[in-house]
Amino acid sequence: MLAKTKTAVPGPVKTDLLSGPLSGRLLSLDFMRGFIMVLLALESTGLYEHLFDATKGRFLNGFFRQFFHHPWNGLRFWDLIQPGFMFMAGVAMAYSLHKQQQQGLAWSRSFQKIVKRCAWLFFWGVLDYAVRPAGLSFELWDVLTQLAFTTLVAFLIFRWPARAQVLFCVFLLVFTEGLYRLTRVPGFDQPFTDQHNFGNYMDLVLMNKINRDGWVAINCIPTAVHTIAGALVGKLFLGGAKNKVRTMLFWAGVCLAGGYLLDIFQVTPIIKRIATSSFTLASLGWCLAALAFCYWWIDLRRHRRHLKFWTIVGMNSLFIYLFFEIVGARWFNGFVGAVTNGLMQLLAVPRTAMLILTSLCIFALEWGLCYFLYRKKIFFRL
Repeated sequence: MLAKTKTAVPGPVKTDLLSGPLSGRLLSLDFMRGFIMVLLALESTGLYEHLFDATKGRFLNGFFRQFFHHPWNGLRFWDLIQPGFMFMAGVAMAYSLHKQQQQGLAWSRSFQKIVKRCAWLFFWGVLDYAVRPAGLSFELWDVLTQLAFTTLVAFLIFRWPARAQVLFCVFLLVFTEGLYRLTRVPGFDQPFTDQHNFGNYMDLVLMNKINRDGWVAINCIPTAVHTIAGALVGKLFLGGAKNKVRTMLFWAGVCLAGGYLLDIFQVTPIIKRIATSSFTLASLGWCLAALAFCYWWIDLRRHRRHLKFWTIVGMNSLFIYLFFEIVGARWFNGFVGAVTNGLMQLLAVPRTAMLILTSLCIFALEWGLCYFLYRKKIFFRL
């Protein structure tokens, strides 16, 4: 789980993060993964809440609203973070499996490695939600538990032809639609109503509880499409095909059109909390468009300035995620806040500014920890 290495994405690269050749490394992937982790780390400090409260009644308030999940039917920027996380995992998996194939690793050995990885992801995902003030809890809503399932599914069909994988993704979405629309469990027979849908019923079966915010564990079924699509994009890059950007933009357009049209014509509403098919398609479209742009800008146009700030965090994405989710939320944030708030109170700093500065101090320390690990070439992986 702990490795000393010089690469963030598995690949035969022996050069520095930003100065080496592009073969075997996708700098746009490094950047996007780091970008997502920085946003998540900032969210864990409470920064977005403080900025949202500080701008109430002002123009910027609508902008900061985008950093919170939509309450139900709709799509905001923050609703794209988890799909992006799972999409990036699929791209990185393609690079990892390509390297294993080059090394002559048998499929059975790769399968053992992926099962072990998924088991660890599931363990950490459950642990993240397990320790509560009232005692231990078993919950399956964490992104890591979801990723454990989607990674395994993406691996099992990784060697299928691209067309077969696309058809399988369609099947997953249709299958999920059927679960929500065709099951008739009393009290849970309203497909797209919070607390009364099939996903809520399955949570009762699996965990004997329903998430009050509407999240459901079986989101892992439709969102497997994100990881599968990421793996397909990884194979696209590794295959040496021409017009990669055009291909990604084409599929981005297809997914965006499909997702938004299903919502506009009231066939299936875009609902992040239960990962409806329209949400899955629309969010995947944005992920594809974002990677296409980053690939064009960073890997093709070779704009590499200021990437290091982001990639340092992305190279230890598992570590920093578990740190701010488990250590930060339960101790670190409060400890740092007690120090910084206490000092700023002595200086009579206004409360709003004090809260924002404290959040930035917490993030700066977390980024510094990632930088320390980067300098020591210590990267936590599964």
